[in-house]
Amino acid sequence: MDADQIHRCLKRLKFSGHALKEMLEEEFGEVTEAEIREAVTSGEIIESYPKDRPVPSCLIYGNTKKRRPLHIVCAPLLGEETLVIITVYEPDPDKWINFKRRKK
Repeated sequence: MDADQIHRCLKRLKFSGHALKEMLEEEFGEVTEAEIREAVTSGEIIESYPKDRPVPSCLIYGNTKKRRPLHIVCAPLLGEETLVIITVYEPDPDKWINFKRRKK
């Protein structure tokens, strides 16, 4: 999976129940659908999960237009041109190096 495939699926978003809960309860403030689109558009894949089921997924790090950092775990459904948002959160700087690598 690559960024082009993800961007092609960005037209239609489908949210898991977990993602919706995380968006509403994010400790640094609610995450909106618009912010997710902005972060995915500006973002990069920092981890891939090719063995995830039912479909492979990845972790994207990106920033909103207001420079809010977000992590989005998503899975593109290429045949449906839909991006499934599995979870989304604002990464904790104490747990990430430049929001791209996990601290040990």
